Amino acid sequence: MTGAGNGDPTLYSGSAAYYARGRAAYPAALFTAFAAELGLDGSGRLLDVGCGPGSLTLPLAGRFEEAVGLDADADMLGEASRLATEAGIGNCRWVHRRAEELPAGLGRFRLVTFAQSFHWLDRPRVATTIRGMLTPGGACAHVHATTHQGVEDSTPHAEITELVRRYLGPVRRAGQGSLPHGTPGGETEIYRAAGFHGPHRFTVPGRVVGRDTDDVVAKVFSLSSSAPHLFGGRRAEFEAELRELLHRANPTGRFSERLDAIAVDLWRP
Repeated sequence: MTGAGNGDPTLYSGSAAYYARGRAAYPAALFTAFAAELGLDGSGRLLDVGCGPGSLTLPLAGRFEEAVGLDADADMLGEASRLATEAGIGNCRWVHRRAEELPAGLGRFRLVTFAQSFHWLDRPRVATTIRGMLTPGGACAHVHATTHQGVEDSTPHAEITELVRRYLGPVRRAGQGSLPHGTPGGETEIYRAAGFHGPHRFTVPGRVVGRDTDDVVAKVFSLSSSAPHLFGGRRAEFEAELRELLHRANPTGRFSERLDAIAVDLWRP
């Protein structure tokens, strides 16, 4: 990872308007499982770190007195606030900060979540800080999910990847940096080094979802490796080629994908 991550606010620059549509929504079964595993009863507070447009924050908010979504991207928080208003969810607070700035006077939480965000952060520093922000009996949840691409998928991903490379080059881009070797792993060792115990893992099964051409275009622009800002003045040209590619792949404009199971690791201090 070269110059990417650590709260870089440009990682998803321009992606906020595409993210909620482009990424598959988390299934209701995930939130039912959260409630059962943690005995969620409407009390306590939730902190969702790297919340984006509230994809996890908003469906979990009703299980807590207050839900706090934190992100380095102001546009993502604006979209989260809009979606919360649309859904009539009134107990959310949106905080524009880097995770590395925690605890930032935010207080303590019953649950802290990282959903497809932990790998972007200064992980040892953030994990250690989060441990000190949990209430007695609280937990940290690391959500392993892939919401942009299925394990069985009729979308022509190889062709899309090649198109992106033609515009942006062979090395995966990410904000102001690049990811020549992908995002880092090894989070288990990091959580344990920060003083957490576990994990206790629960899973929810995958499912099949339908997508149309606009969904797939949004999915491409929702990725850090093909965020709209990376294309500069050629964004419209790229989108036109992408839509033409998708039409050739399926003139009906309909695609389907089977999403992988979601696993959640619960860590306790």
